[in-house]
Amino acid sequence: MPIGDTSVIASRDDRVIYKNYKIGDCIPFYFGPRSPMLYVIQHGYNNVVMYKAEEIVYVVIRLDDIVTHNINCVFTDGHALDLLTTTYTSDKLSMIDDIVSYKDVYATSWANNEDDRDLKRRKEAELLLLDELPPQYIKGFVVYNKEAKQQLLDYKIDEARIAIRQSYYF
Repeated sequence: MPIGDTSVIASRDDRVIYKNYKIGDCIPFYFGPRSPMLYVIQHGYNNVVMYKAEEIVYVVIRLDDIVTHNINCVFTDGHALDLLTTTYTSDKLSMIDDIVSYKDVYATSWANNEDDRDLKRRKEAELLLLDELPPQYIKGFVVYNKEAKQQLLDYKIDEARIAIRQSYYF
């Protein structure tokens, strides 16, 4: 189900990211929690339907798996729609620590300020899978609370694969 700003979703459906792939064709993953998009979704601003934290689930994958199993992907050093952002092919994933700043993607305060006018863009660096993700590469799920965890348990997801992390939400 598409969630988020409908104008951003439409822009992603139009923007080519790599070869014939449009951003909207890809399965997007942020590298860290508490994205600006999540903030908007949890608060329901502009063209965005509001969802409670309990209704949002993080899907966790391992970059090692993406590299080892040669999953077709690209990644960015910032928000994929931003013109300042560079897109990298999967052969550059081994250099990701030199390209994407984990300090930025894990920042809890990301408002641009006079000291750093580009933090929000960098916080939204993305891994974009170009094809379907085989389910064996989903390593776990992060949820907001016990009630959300119970919903996943009701879907027969192994409890060991579910973590409650309220700090990942707003």
